[in-house]
Amino acid sequence: MGRLLAIDYGRKRCGIAVTDPLRIVATGLTTVATAKLVEFVKNYVASEAVDTIVVGLPTTMRGEESESMRYIRPGIENLKKAIPDIPIVFFDERFTSTIAHRAMIDSGMPKMARRDKAAVDQIAATIILNDYLQSKQYNEPKV
Repeated sequence: MGRLLAIDYGRKRCGIAVTDPLRIVATGLTTVATAKLVEFVKNYVASEAVDTIVVGLPTTMRGEESESMRYIRPGIENLKKAIPDIPIVFFDERFTSTIAHRAMIDSGMPKMARRDKAAVDQIAATIILNDYLQSKQYNEPKV
């Protein structure tokens, strides 16, 4: 069984999170520049078994795709071309940045450290992956 990898895709940088090989715990891995995402993921999947990549799907309050999908879709298409053997799924990421900020505050992180947008992106990717692990979408049997 391979890991799951999650991406919180942004214009400048992407937060990355992964599960352990048994898919019990999701942890933040790193943050990479969006321009280097495909290269990073290719290198990562070459050294670690990854079964699925989960990408945060930004949606509006009505559940519709947000405007930012204009730049996310082309980036994810490039990733699909680079690693065609690994399925990529989108998963709702509503409020993950807000939840990430709240988690930083609740953990006692100093105010200056909370301004680190890379840390927020990494925590948001971890939240996306945890939510995916707990979702019906992940837990339904594959036919």
